[in-house]
Amino acid sequence: MRSAWLRGSARGAAVGALLAACVLDLMIAGEEGSPWGPAVLLAVGLTAVLWPASRRPAWLTPQLRTAVPALLSALYTAAAVVGDRTAPFGPGELVILLCLLFVAVRHCPPNRLVACAALDALAFLATPCRRFWPLWSQDGVGLAYIVVGLVFVLLVGSLAAYLRSLDYRRTVAVDDTRREERLAIAADLHDFVAHHVTGILVQTQVARMMTSGGPERAEQLDPVLAGIERAATEALASMRRTVGVLRDTPEADRRPVGDLAGITGLVENFGGDPGRRVVLHRSPAVPDDLPHEVQAAAFRVVQEALTNVRRHAADASAVTVRLGLDGERLDVTVVDDGRGGAPLPAEARGGGFGLVGLRERVTALGGDLSTGPLPAGHGWQVRALFPAR
Repeated sequence: MRSAWLRGSARGAAVGALLAACVLDLMIAGEEGSPWGPAVLLAVGLTAVLWPASRRPAWLTPQLRTAVPALLSALYTAAAVVGDRTAPFGPGELVILLCLLFVAVRHCPPNRLVACAALDALAFLATPCRRFWPLWSQDGVGLAYIVVGLVFVLLVGSLAAYLRSLDYRRTVAVDDTRREERLAIAADLHDFVAHHVTGILVQTQVARMMTSGGPERAEQLDPVLAGIERAATEALASMRRTVGVLRDTPEADRRPVGDLAGITGLVENFGGDPGRRVVLHRSPAVPDDLPHEVQAAAFRVVQEALTNVRRHAADASAVTVRLGLDGERLDVTVVDDGRGGAPLPAEARGGGFGLVGLRERVTALGGDLSTGPLPAGHGWQVRALFPAR
């Protein structure tokens, strides 16, 4: 609150000083003749500098704001020099031209930046010619002013260029953050929604087989339908979280989803598939206070491995999930005995991006991921090693 008040006070003081300098210009012009020429220049310059950004029309672009006042000032100076007469100038016009130089360097498009900045700088440097043109080449007056003027031009231009570079870095950082958020949302959609929807598809196929097996098989439908209902509910909850993040709603849950305790629920739900036994072995040495990023990544490893079992090894009858310590690293291993039977439609088998994203997630935490068939040739293993601390 205090910083906003200080910024507002500084802005008000700067505007007041600029208006006072413009009044001084008009007083000087009134003493030397007609003030209408300087008054027009000051009116156009003040409009370009002080027009509020929130009320600025679309046609008033930075290049138009900076080029028109500088061009009018340069033409006024040229008319005085060609007509061999003196014309007034003052600090107000000089400050306006420096402000326009600042706007040109910071806000003009790259293809217009050099032209607008050069026009503002030349108009600033040429302004004293209105009064001192006959003395310009005497006693080094012209050279001294050019040196002093170039110092002001370089200082203002350098400050504007530095702030423009900060704006560019901020824009790049925002774009990178948005891209990372999109990738994270895509990973959430794949890891959670695809996991639940694949389970729904598998259990629906089982239900269809049961309905064609007679009344005695139909009695076993209830647990299968319960599993379908549970998976559909979880898929909707995951989708609701993701949509909440996309819409940036206040009630959206942005906490990382999944931890070591959640792996138990994954295994229990996966074990509800008929004809499949899933076992979780967790070593007592595995602590509960591991970094949450590590726990969330371990949860994703197990989730992706179980999803791939449903997709690519539907004939697996036994799946083993192990959580242990390998020295100072957390060891997460998922093993199945499937032989590659996948009765799912081709559209439901995935495009192979799950393991790619999983590898990126694991390596980002300094871990290692290995996947491949078991030595006996029957089954598949997914193993991830994470730094425990």
